[in-house]
Amino acid sequence: MLTVLVVDDQVLIRAGLAALIRAAPDLDVVGEAASGEEAVRLAARTRPDVILMDIRMPGMDGIAATERILAAPGPSKPKVLILTTFDLDEYVYNALRAGASGFLLKETTPQRLLAAIHTVAGGDTLLAPAATRRLIEAFLPVRDPAPDAGGPARTPDPLTGREAEVLVLVGRAMSNKEIADHLVVSESTVKTHLNRAMAKLGLSSRAQAVAYAYEHGLVTPGILDS
Repeated sequence: MLTVLVVDDQVLIRAGLAALIRAAPDLDVVGEAASGEEAVRLAARTRPDVILMDIRMPGMDGIAATERILAAPGPSKPKVLILTTFDLDEYVYNALRAGASGFLLKETTPQRLLAAIHTVAGGDTLLAPAATRRLIEAFLPVRDPAPDAGGPARTPDPLTGREAEVLVLVGRAMSNKEIADHLVVSESTVKTHLNRAMAKLGLSSRAQAVAYAYEHGLVTPGILDS
């Protein structure tokens, strides 16, 4: 059974989400938090599989709470699913950059919400790679390409050449299957390289890996690869 922590400062929304989740046979609510500070405390105490996180809350917001929760020591990290009223804004980008596994609008259907919990719990990003790329390009400051931008990307120090190559392709909005076809390897090999790269770089989600590739010049915003 998957365990869920619900975080929202509006009591009716929080109670409604918790009731919906408790009604599902394979989900259990282990806590409800009305603020980012409370979310951090409850996450440490209950260690949920998934956290439904509101962004705009008094005091510590959902972005800061996500950063604190995912930075906490422990053998496993929860998956953070952002719930927001605002579509594709800088708050969502910052949450993905902080390590959230995806986002949903609060107007989503109950069935979609329950499916999303299972999606992120399974390690997948809820946001499609191409949509992640558009989101990041919209809010990442435009930077000048590196002098050797036309050549191979520089390998970040902790990574092997193949791990860096996979990271670049993830940044270019390619799925694991597309990367596997491009490199002529299996999808499981791609997942292994990506997981190792993310572990070495301290990244906790695919969306965060895309943001890293952009921010470190491995992929240039606004320039599509031929």
